[in-house]
Amino acid sequence: MTTDTPESNNTRSSAPLLTQRHLRLVTKDGHSTLHMAGTKGRGVSYLRDVWGILMDMRWRWMVLVFSASFVLHWLLFAVLWYLLAEMNGDLELDHDAPPANHTICVKHVTSFTAAFSFSLETQLTIGYGTMFPSGDCPSAVALLAFQMVLGLMLEALLTGAFVAKIARPKNRALSIRFSRSAVVTYNEGRPQLMFQVANIRSRPLINVQISAILYQEQESGQLHQTSIDFHLDSITTHEYPFFIFPLTYYHTITASSPLAVLLWREVPPHFELVVFLSAVQEGTGEPCQKRTSYLPSEILVYHRFASLLARNAKGEYQTKMENFDKTIPEHPAAPDSKSPKRTDKEIRINGQPIDSF
Repeated sequence: MTTDTPESNNTRSSAPLLTQRHLRLVTKDGHSTLHMAGTKGRGVSYLRDVWGILMDMRWRWMVLVFSASFVLHWLLFAVLWYLLAEMNGDLELDHDAPPANHTICVKHVTSFTAAFSFSLETQLTIGYGTMFPSGDCPSAVALLAFQMVLGLMLEALLTGAFVAKIARPKNRALSIRFSRSAVVTYNEGRPQLMFQVANIRSRPLINVQISAILYQEQESGQLHQTSIDFHLDSITTHEYPFFIFPLTYYHTITASSPLAVLLWREVPPHFELVVFLSAVQEGTGEPCQKRTSYLPSEILVYHRFASLLARNAKGEYQTKMENFDKTIPEHPAAPDSKSPKRTDKEIRINGQPIDSF
């Protein structure tokens, strides 16, 4: 599929969005490459979704935001406690022997360092005992209440974000793996496009659904989307109830199929086949989704997947994941290549055809 022909050059020029710098709309690990350009007011609307920002943030930035938020909170109230002490005239006094007619708002806050220490002790409820606010100073009581309320809100937000980020269903999708390439092979005389998907964890997924969209660019520059139906063996329902061993999904290529160009064109036009897998976690009931995409160069015609299932010495099924991305080339038989003396026989291992002679 790397040979340059006039047909391929025309296709390349008529599909600039998919064939220039970014060849993919969706990466192999499921991330979108789409960028929004020229959107007015995006910064304001983006910042309004604080929770979404925290969920999408990488862990290193999440830890930085967590640490910086608390340090800034302590510094802010350290400034307020210091200003309160200065306005009340507490900085220059001897706190062990204050004047009889003077009420100290916060005991032993005589510098900014002491104010920061008191702010830290107040928020974390450490209470070493040397510094404490006076009940006879209304300003200190009001500032103490304000710091505690604001601090509890900050702790609830950041702690909840940490827990939600750890428990995201997106993390479960990381254990779902698609085959690196798709193959086109003949099954019972019909060409079929196949790909494999595996659950690499021992805990099964339930209610598995597969959907696929074929993206093709039209001459007008618009992306045309076509739904591609994939099936699993003889299962007639759209949901597969139990996903624990690798599954092979197939699409039968007919004359009306959008993927028929894989067979009758030496260099097919550029397209992108995006596959979506949605499932439910058995233990928590939370949904998760995994995505991948296949370009024409990643669809191997006249290949088949190597066998994955085998039995160990105890007779138990085991999955040979070293064969997951392995494909075996097949050569289609010519119509007149059979000899009258030859008979059609087929060897099958674990239900998969091996060779014909």
